[in-house]
Amino acid sequence: MGDSNKRLILVSNRLPFQLIEKDGQISLKQSDGGLVTALKGYFEQLSQANGIAEKIWIGSADFPEKRWLKYKQNPETQSFRIDALFIDAKSYSKYYNGFCNATLWPLFHYFPSYVVYDDATFAEYEKVNQQFANQIIKQARPGDTIWIHDYQLFLVPQMVRERIPDATIGFFLHIPFPSFEVFRMLHRPWKEKIIRGMLGADLVGFHTHEYVQHFLKAVRMVTGHDHHYRQIAHESRLVKAELFPLGVDFAKFNDSAKRDDVAATRDEIVKNFPDKKIIFSVDRLDYTKGITHRLAGYECFLDKHPEWRENVVFILVVVPSRQIISKYNERRKLIEEQVGGLNGKYSTLSWQPVIYRYSTLDFRELSALYSAAHVALITPLRDGMNLVAKEYIASNSDHGVLILSELAGAAIEMGEAIPVNPLDTSETADAINQALSMPLLEQKRRLTVMRKRLHDYDVLAWVNDFLSQLNEVKTQQQQEHSKYLSPGIRKNLVRSYRKASHRSLLLDYDGTLVPFARNPREAIPDPELLALLTKLGTSESTSLTIISGRDAESLEEWFGNMPVNLVAEHGATIRRVGKPWTNAKAFDQTWKPMLRPTLEMFVKRCPRSFIEEKNHTLAWHYRNVDPELGFLRSRELLDSLFHLVRNGQLQVIDGNKVIEIRMAGIDKGVAARRIIERTESDFILVVGDDKTDEDMFKAMSNLATTIKVGSGHSAAQYSLSHHSEVIRLLGELANTHDEQDSPASEVMRVL
Repeated sequence: MGDSNKRLILVSNRLPFQLIEKDGQISLKQSDGGLVTALKGYFEQLSQANGIAEKIWIGSADFPEKRWLKYKQNPETQSFRIDALFIDAKSYSKYYNGFCNATLWPLFHYFPSYVVYDDATFAEYEKVNQQFANQIIKQARPGDTIWIHDYQLFLVPQMVRERIPDATIGFFLHIPFPSFEVFRMLHRPWKEKIIRGMLGADLVGFHTHEYVQHFLKAVRMVTGHDHHYRQIAHESRLVKAELFPLGVDFAKFNDSAKRDDVAATRDEIVKNFPDKKIIFSVDRLDYTKGITHRLAGYECFLDKHPEWRENVVFILVVVPSRQIISKYNERRKLIEEQVGGLNGKYSTLSWQPVIYRYSTLDFRELSALYSAAHVALITPLRDGMNLVAKEYIASNSDHGVLILSELAGAAIEMGEAIPVNPLDTSETADAINQALSMPLLEQKRRLTVMRKRLHDYDVLAWVNDFLSQLNEVKTQQQQEHSKYLSPGIRKNLVRSYRKASHRSLLLDYDGTLVPFARNPREAIPDPELLALLTKLGTSESTSLTIISGRDAESLEEWFGNMPVNLVAEHGATIRRVGKPWTNAKAFDQTWKPMLRPTLEMFVKRCPRSFIEEKNHTLAWHYRNVDPELGFLRSRELLDSLFHLVRNGQLQVIDGNKVIEIRMAGIDKGVAARRIIERTESDFILVVGDDKTDEDMFKAMSNLATTIKVGSGHSAAQYSLSHHSEVIRLLGELANTHDEQDSPASEVMRVL
């Protein structure tokens, strides 16, 4: 991050301002929205934050291109450079009002009945995303950091990745990521493209832990990629998913009360409502904000607590939004009818319970209302974060109570607020009464805790945290990329093998020594492989072990007469050279009849799949199944099994075209340690290709040279691309036996 020429390219659907032309003069007007407020504040405060010398903001323009050309001739001073994207109006409408806000927005906010499924709008969504990607590609230079924002641009990261494979790309989602049961309601091509689009980024950010978990499950169900500590191995590249709860410009809102114009507006508000407690809320016009439910809760409060009538006023501000979409206009009518009914029911000649305003607020008005309000009533039905709640707390240090929907992302951070279920009008009514009755000392105590949290993780900390972790992911990727067993490393490996006094080799079988076969019984070792293993195993200074998921009978049949240690079923049973088979531990087999019916059901649902039963393992194979169907059924089976065995002593392994169930506590890592503990090898080599081999790589990391066969993130030190390269390496090791009388000692671990 110390590069003085480093640039940040920030990409959002809309630019952070509008161009207003009046009397031949063009001026900037900042757009509404949490993203704009947060990032603009960050850019303005730090000129070279994170070592970034230049900031460029790419976004679509909602003003004529002619006006933009006029502005460019004499631009106002900005802390960042603007790159405006002009999109055809009809195309933009289908993309934004269509797929973005008639499909993605309602579904991701858990309003599935509102979702419109239209292939034409998705086609425009792809088209516009490609336009954004093209603009980024045109702008990007080596070393740039590209940060793409929100659901309108899900596909852009992968589109950029395809053209600039080594680009540094971050993606942040500002709305909820729904549970898979909701996400799966999208058409299959749509959800696959969305997930793969997001995985084009190096770091994918969300507001909460819950959203991260939903995303990781969607990735597993859609692509088959599992995660390890929120890290996903995707297309030979590590992708990380992490939570970054968006903060606010704490200093700006905290200091606002000191401004003369804000203080004057606040005093005017208080003067208009003498001796009355003020409840306040502000929201964009949106069905997700729960405004009608909020009004119902307020009405219930006035019914249950008549003593508060004429002693409280609810200032409700609704900011216009997406007025072209019919659902939003319907919502506005409902709100206005409800406000009218409520005021008609309770108003007196001197008091009106709801003060309703349908318009935007400037910063002065907003800050004045924050500091004047005794209670902020923030009750969305679903919200990615909700910055209004945070801004309210940042604006008040001596009084104020926050009532917050437990379905808002901010609720997780703001545990000192009064939580409510926004759908429960009675609970909302009780919360309002509790807030209005709360002693000032208790208000201050809660405010102090929440304000410290917001101060410590403000918008600056949020941006710095995201960009720092993005850099860490890129560093980790570079380390992974450097793992390939180059000729120089291979040469040193062979030299170490030759010099060692005793060697141990631990080798996986399927995918490592032989290619995968349509039927496991067909993957038999050929004479050349048997001869090579015999040559390695007959050396007195070499201990050779095949450590496999295969059953003991198959391994005995193929290698029983050879000087090779055999480990079957991932370590469940072991046979040392010249010794009988022994079980690693006593096994309970009573679980098999309980889980076999589930596997049998999936065999019926998935033609050409089959069950393989071993002594201590049940396996469902789908290598011969149509790839799309097999993958889909495997995700469903995994989901079913995880729920079935969650609290048991069993382990579910998502292998290469196979799902296995086995007893917990048995894995190749444990078995490898048992094999090695009886040798005094000064050179150990471990080779494997599957997820089950990762246990071995981790267990042997401080003892052995570990090699992963195939692509993807791994705990192994090195990688080879194909099993044939393993055979070639073993051949080089075997040839050292011919070169000198005293063979080298090497331990090889295979998972």
